Amino acid sequence: MDKYDVLKLDNQLCFPLYALSREIIKLYKPYLDKLNLTYTQYVAMLVIWEEKKIVFKELGKKLHLDSGTLTPVLKKLESMGLIEKYRTKEDD
Repeated sequence: MDKYDVLKLDNQLCFPLYALSREIIKLYKPYLDKLNLTYTQYVAMLVIWEEKKIVFKELGKKLHLDSGTLTPVLKKLESMGLIEKYRTKEDD
């Protein structure tokens, strides 16, 4: 065992968690395909459904997504007619 073994992918705690997350999302895919949704769109819809109305920043925090990732997700959901966006003072 050399001093860099700890850096190998198989020795990283984060990698099994990443792989598990990908596998779980893969299990959702057949169901979400029927709804024409990605997993990210689906979890965004869940939060919006639970909260009814939510400020953009708060939605990003709940989903652990930055605005560059969240904006296209919401634009797609809006274009699909699944959500309506409104600007508020909190969004500025």
